[in-house]
Amino acid sequence: MGFQKPKILVTGATGFIGKEVVNSLLAADKFQTVAIAVRKNIGFWDKRVVPHLINNLEHNLDWSFALEGISTIVHCAARVHVMSDKSINPLKDYRQVNVKGTINLAHQAAQAGVKRFVFISSIKVNGETTNLGSPFTADDKPAPQDAYGISKHEAEKGLIEIADSSDMDLVIIRPTLVYGPGVKANFLSMINWINSGIPLPLGSINNKRSMVSLDNLVHFILVCLSHPKAANQIFLVSDDEDISITDLLHRIYKISGKPNRLIAISPKLIKIIATIVGRKDIAIRLCSNLQVDIKKSCLLLNWKPPYNIDKSLAKVIESL
Repeated sequence: MGFQKPKILVTGATGFIGKEVVNSLLAADKFQTVAIAVRKNIGFWDKRVVPHLINNLEHNLDWSFALEGISTIVHCAARVHVMSDKSINPLKDYRQVNVKGTINLAHQAAQAGVKRFVFISSIKVNGETTNLGSPFTADDKPAPQDAYGISKHEAEKGLIEIADSSDMDLVIIRPTLVYGPGVKANFLSMINWINSGIPLPLGSINNKRSMVSLDNLVHFILVCLSHPKAANQIFLVSDDEDISITDLLHRIYKISGKPNRLIAISPKLIKIIATIVGRKDIAIRLCSNLQVDIKKSCLLLNWKPPYNIDKSLAKVIESL
């Protein structure tokens, strides 16, 4: 039996999320072919993968070379959020890729007859923090606070307009913090600190934060590719188990077999010290709450996260 023509296009397919989306699609169906949009050609892809090379996610990029025969797009490509952005005008740079580049692709996709556009957005569209016990929901009024969150919100608005005026369905997914093998940034730094044996002054942070493992997120994305009730909906996604930073660290110590070197220091003192050294933003992320309610995702799509936090953390640690 010959391979089918590409029906699914994944952008950002070399990235943390996009790569796992492609691998999971191929694993789920031995006859599935997947078209990918990447900025560099690499040789590790399955022969069922059809790569399309692009320079950047430009606002005027002609996508006709990649859209033929495509029924569904999973749009993972983006200018990603970084803690220390060195850009002179970060909002302009985020808009160039995350808004203009995304809207350009969606316009052409709708014109080419693509049936569904799955957009990987961000919980930052909802905001940065929640009050304890008052989680974000998919129906909350957006309140992005930084350039990245604003760009994702603007992209969502543009995509909704395109979906409303065409036959293309839109699915918007706003993940919380995503972790899994290959994770970088603060999550990886935390594990590296633990592995170094240096004591961490984070033993008294009793906040609640929602996270989502890469496996759970990709499982949810694959459900959204074809579920009829996902059409033109916004979803939040998490592991459905909120956890404090202190509890998270306790679990990492235990799973990694490292001596627990947490020191109990008041979160107020942590914030004061972080402010003095110019890292107030990190203290806010460490000490504040960010909870999400995924009832809509679970009930509407008959979905529940198949992987628990401990097993997902073990995969991260084993991958290092």
